Amino acid sequence: MKLNNTNEIEAFRSAIKACKGDVWLESSSGDRYNLKSVFSQYIALGAMLSESGEELELFCSLREDEANFFKFFREHPETI
Repeated sequence: MKLNNTNEIEAFRSAIKACKGDVWLESSSGDRYNLKSVFSQYIALGAMLSESGEELELFCSLREDEANFFKFFREHPETI
């Protein structure tokens, strides 16, 4: 996943805020970024804005939270 501009970042953060359960990104090397933590969000956003952003995988602990990200990806297909 790779974010490219401020609108995408804000929309992504809004999708995270709407989630009731845990949300995290995981890198191919096993690093996990807890997106419910604002500090971790900034670290993860830095990773998503960098070249390695495409190697991050998104996870939700609650199945119903996935709908927030389906909507985000429909509105921002270039991030996938």
